[in-house]
Amino acid sequence: MSEKIDYPVQLIQPDGARVHGAGYAGEVTDIGPAELRGLYEDMVVLRRVDAEATALQRQGQLGIWAPSLGQEASQIGSARALEPDDYVFTSYREHGLAYCRGVPPAQWPPLWRGVALSNWDPAEFNLTNPAIVVGSQGLHATGYAMAAHMDGAEIAVMAYFGDGATSQGDLSEALGFAASWGAGVVFFCQNNHWAISEPVQLQSPFPLVARPRGFGIPGIAVDGNDVLAVLAVTRTAARRAREGGGPTFIEAITYRMGPHTTSDDPTRYRTGAEIEHWRARDPIDRLRRLLLRENAMDEEFTRGVEAKALAAAEALRAGALALPDPAPLTMFDHVYSDPHPLIDEEREQFSAYLDTFDEAQP
Repeated sequence: MSEKIDYPVQLIQPDGARVHGAGYAGEVTDIGPAELRGLYEDMVVLRRVDAEATALQRQGQLGIWAPSLGQEASQIGSARALEPDDYVFTSYREHGLAYCRGVPPAQWPPLWRGVALSNWDPAEFNLTNPAIVVGSQGLHATGYAMAAHMDGAEIAVMAYFGDGATSQGDLSEALGFAASWGAGVVFFCQNNHWAISEPVQLQSPFPLVARPRGFGIPGIAVDGNDVLAVLAVTRTAARRAREGGGPTFIEAITYRMGPHTTSDDPTRYRTGAEIEHWRARDPIDRLRRLLLRENAMDEEFTRGVEAKALAAAEALRAGALALPDPAPLTMFDHVYSDPHPLIDEEREQFSAYLDTFDEAQP
């Protein structure tokens, strides 16, 4: 019995040429030169802000950062497919979703600087804060989608995660619940080929897009470095969710060009040749080549994009440096919703420890 081969949907080739007659092309017939330039601007801004945050961590101004370098098309393309009422559950790398949902870059740093438990109010942007527990957001998104359906809300709910999260039990449970209840969830897997130092081949001997079929959920594989293709397939899946068609699984095949986080050294587990292979498929370069082919890019536009990217990066830096350090004892706040004797005891012990520093002063 022959295996079904899932060829990723592609609308723009790495050299910038369009793929004529490709599936899902009908979803993006409204995307003209102006819209393409907007997608390009989004990706350039995201990369510049991401680089600024990485620099801030190296300078000791952020505790940690999860770079999105190389995954701009997956994030921007899917984000621009959504409606304002749609709700997004992210992991810890979806900075592009924060940008497209309207979160000002100055509000991104608190959690990463270690001075707050969150960065923004999720209700204001219909976007959750970064989720560090791998795969847990799949269950959260499924529950939200089930509740939204009961309330009669015609929305799509997005759950973002990486290839490594597909090995987590939480995600399998989410797929099972979503399939059984017809939840309007789009499970968006950014397959960036590496779960920290573990290659995707160790997560599954088969393409990840084949996994949801065991739950009765349709899967779509897409070239995750092709922003137009990502936009097209996400529009299809999100519309299906809004119309009551149930869940869809998207595998966006991309590549993490930087480290897993700023605590990681990727040179210890992957080769320079591999990185060069994917650098030739850079999502921003791909869209730039398309714009040049179609005479939709000039120096004035390029300068404007660079200026906007710089302004966003400066806003992120200013927001990070303006954050005051929290009082030490606030680490015990919000651990439990109600008073807890163990927390009270630990707070008292730590308070006494802090008092020893005051006693040591002359």
